[in-house]
Amino acid sequence: MIRLTFCATLISIVSYSIGQTSFNQITIGQDSAEYFLQKGLLEKQNGRKMESLKNFEKALGFDAKNKQILSELATAYFDLRKYDQSRLTYKKIEDLGDVTPALIKQILTLSFQIRNFDEALIYADKLKKADPSEKVAYYFGKINYDQENYGEAIKNLNQAAKEDPANAEVPYMIARSYADMMNYKLAVPFFQKAIELKPTEANWIYELGLICYAMHDDKNSLKYILDAGEKGYKKDNDYLENLGIAYLNVGDLDAGVKILGQILAKRPSDMNLLNMIAEAYYYKSKYDLAIDYWDKILEYDKTNASALYMIGMAYQKKGGDENMKKGTRLCDTAINMDPSLSNLRQKKMMAGL
Repeated sequence: MIRLTFCATLISIVSYSIGQTSFNQITIGQDSAEYFLQKGLLEKQNGRKMESLKNFEKALGFDAKNKQILSELATAYFDLRKYDQSRLTYKKIEDLGDVTPALIKQILTLSFQIRNFDEALIYADKLKKADPSEKVAYYFGKINYDQENYGEAIKNLNQAAKEDPANAEVPYMIARSYADMMNYKLAVPFFQKAIELKPTEANWIYELGLICYAMHDDKNSLKYILDAGEKGYKKDNDYLENLGIAYLNVGDLDAGVKILGQILAKRPSDMNLLNMIAEAYYYKSKYDLAIDYWDKILEYDKTNASALYMIGMAYQKKGGDENMKKGTRLCDTAINMDPSLSNLRQKKMMAGL
């Protein structure tokens, strides 16, 4: 039987080159940077990432200023998603004076990825100075957006849109910047542009639906909320509630109440839902149904003066002497419970109610 040990064996790597070193067969001592570097390269070639990393780390222990070892080690950390260690290793190469645009870009990308934004801004500036053709506006825009510095974010993101017009995230962040400042009118076209570039992004479509709701653009609000659901947005209770309200806002009482009723079946004592359905029936002149839902509120909370007041208003709207007297009596009782409701009566009287 023939026994071979690694130190007595030639390492064979076919047609493989790293940096300025290429080799087919190398015999080296085990206690050296070169030995562990080559062993790491062999493990890397065989797809054994963790083993290659261990050998590169050992190699660095023998030669801490070897740029090839540092480069392989930084790549190995990155491949294993050890992004901060990869970043720090690339910075060691920078400290040795090997400052190239490619290296700066690696550090920028990693700093950005781990959300070390202050450092990312520094390296974005360095990269632009090292290579004016590099597109760094996205980094400045995204970082300022995340830091809620919307003025700088919008300025840089508009530049990023020129540098990379196909990046849907750019107009989306501009839209969100305007929306966060409650400037919905300016936000809408950027939401639309983002969705045009990435029409499958259900979350963005849903957000646009809510923006339209805030602008009282009820027709488009319903359109976008429905579209978001069709594109895969999760149809949880919040989604269904907003969809139901959107239907009510465009005047589709049956569809709106049906959806809100589905939620109410799961949340029977939800006062907000009960009140929305009652109001929907009230404003469609379905007063008996409105009274039924406000009565349900009183079943859960007998001190709810607002529900009692609206029952009184519904009776008055039904007409007839008996209903008018009953309605007035209920409204007076509600105002005694909550004197602030007298202001509501005055407003309704002025509105011709």
